[in-house]
Amino acid sequence: MRLAVINDEVDQDLGRAADAAAGCGFTGIEVRSVGNVPPHELTDERLGEVVRELAGRGLAVAGFCPPALKVRRPRTDEDVAAARALLVRAVAQARVLGAPHVRIFTFYRDGDPDPAGAAEAAKRVLDGVDLDGVKLLVETGTRTNTPTMELVLRFLEAVDVDGLGVLWDPGNSVFSGMHAAPFPSEYRLGKELIEHVHVKDPAGTSGYVRLGDGDLPWGDIVDTLRADGYTGWLSLETHWRIGRVLNQRQRDTPWGDDFTDGGHEASVECMRRLKEMVDR
Repeated sequence: MRLAVINDEVDQDLGRAADAAAGCGFTGIEVRSVGNVPPHELTDERLGEVVRELAGRGLAVAGFCPPALKVRRPRTDEDVAAARALLVRAVAQARVLGAPHVRIFTFYRDGDPDPAGAAEAAKRVLDGVDLDGVKLLVETGTRTNTPTMELVLRFLEAVDVDGLGVLWDPGNSVFSGMHAAPFPSEYRLGKELIEHVHVKDPAGTSGYVRLGDGDLPWGDIVDTLRADGYTGWLSLETHWRIGRVLNQRQRDTPWGDDFTDGGHEASVECMRRLKEMVDR
């Protein structure tokens, strides 16, 4: 297993985030916002600088996290075109970064999850998008139409597009209120499709806490992934801040100092805990 952290969980200054990650024995950075610029607004020039900064510290790009399909389900041709344009740009950005994947969502749900309806909309957005070897990973997203593994699998079956994989975030499943104990049942359900794992620890639906203090048995999860020969990234998405709780807006648009403030100390503490779990 390889260890990464989403950079803006630590610091908006990429160098400081990268130094913290390397200092904790991590080998990758999952790229989201940089210098208070949202991921989908990063220029090719800045992305090239990101690659060079990380390479200079011996760190790999572990993934790219734009808000692709993180909108209400498109109802008009204009909505579809806007969602497609962001995805096309995200794929191009991932190529510049040399990222192994682009994380995508399944639209904000309106009422109960509707993976089949989301899949129909996603087909329209994906139509004509040239992935050219860039992998798309569907996340189990808190407020989306696929907050659980079961719903992600239903989405993937309905969308029927080659090359899609799963980004498993069991913290989102808990925090969504849809599945209080997603391990081990959800892991077993989708483990053959899991290509990337986000690590954070929820306390029910109230917020996130220090890794190891919440509802998920991360030690057992790490042990199981190791036993099953998982070779992908474990990527810390801390979402815990010492002395404050992130609100919904900050979680929905996780970029900028308003989101990151207080993340350095909290993320370093969680990185050290995750490294201990993996090394034991």
